[in-house]
Amino acid sequence: MKKFKLTDLLIFIVTAELVGALSALFSGDFSSFYTDIKAPPLLPPSWLFPVVWAILYALMGISAYMIWQTDDSVKCRSTALKLYYVQLAVNFSWSILFFRFRLLGLAAAVAILLLMLVGAMILAFTRIKKLAAWLNIPYFIWLIFASYLAVAVYILN
Repeated sequence: MKKFKLTDLLIFIVTAELVGALSALFSGDFSSFYTDIKAPPLLPPSWLFPVVWAILYALMGISAYMIWQTDDSVKCRSTALKLYYVQLAVNFSWSILFFRFRLLGLAAAVAILLLMLVGAMILAFTRIKKLAAWLNIPYFIWLIFASYLAVAVYILN
C-alpha cells in the first residue's frame, strides 16, 4: 500500500466533482426542461439533484483513490480503475444527452448502461478493497432510481 497523500486524495475528489460540474455546464439550462416534462411519480425537486450528485462524486473520488493507493502488484487494480474512468465518462454524457439534446430514449439506455458499469466497478473494487466498493453503494442505489426516472420520462414524454 502506498503512503497516504492528502493532495492525491483531493485530486481524485476534485476530478470526479469536475466531471459532474462540466457535465452540468454542458447540459445547459435544465430547469425549464425539468418543469416542462410530464413528471413520473416520485420525481424529487430539482434542487435535490446537485446536492446528491456532489456527495456521490466525492464518494466516487475517495473510492477510486483507495483503489489507486493499493499495491501496483494487485492484478485487478488496472481493470477496476479502467471501469471507474469508463463509468465516469458515461456518467458525464448522460446529462448532456438528456437535457441539452433531449434524446430521452438514448439517455434512458445510457442510464441503464451506467448502472451496469457501476455494478461491474463495484464488483471489481470488492476484489481489491471492500470499503472502496461499499462507498459506491449509495451511487448504485441512486442510479437505480435515476434509471427509473430516465425510463419513465422517456415513456411519458
